Amino acid sequence: MVLEDKMISVQTLERQLMMQNETRERQMAMQIAWSREFLKYFGTFFGIAAVSLTAGAIKKKKPAFLFPIVPLGFVLAYQYDMGYGTLIQRMKGEAENILETEKSKLQLPKGMITFENLEKARREQSKFFIDK
Repeated sequence: MVLEDKMISVQTLERQLMMQNETRERQMAMQIAWSREFLKYFGTFFGIAAVSLTAGAIKKKKPAFLFPIVPLGFVLAYQYDMGYGTLIQRMKGEAENILETEKSKLQLPKGMITFENLEKARREQSKFFIDK
């Protein structure tokens, strides 16, 4: 009976892990799809702005009109890299590096949450609402 309970518990845990991973993959897919969709609209805006600003700079003989193209170009490049480039893979590699070499930066204040800490906080919160 105990062995069966442990097997059921392991199977439940495996299902939960699979569900969490599926959810994570769907969220990442939505983020990439959002970047691709945003890129379409922003690319159109960037193209119109670049042509208009260039025409204005030539017509008015003021090269300062070209300045906004630079930061807009960085946004366009970032969105392209996010949607179609290797940004996700580079971020994944950097995250793996942080997990391996900079573990101390990932620690929670006061350490891991324990069941006892949660129960203590729950009891204190219950007393707060009962006292009112």
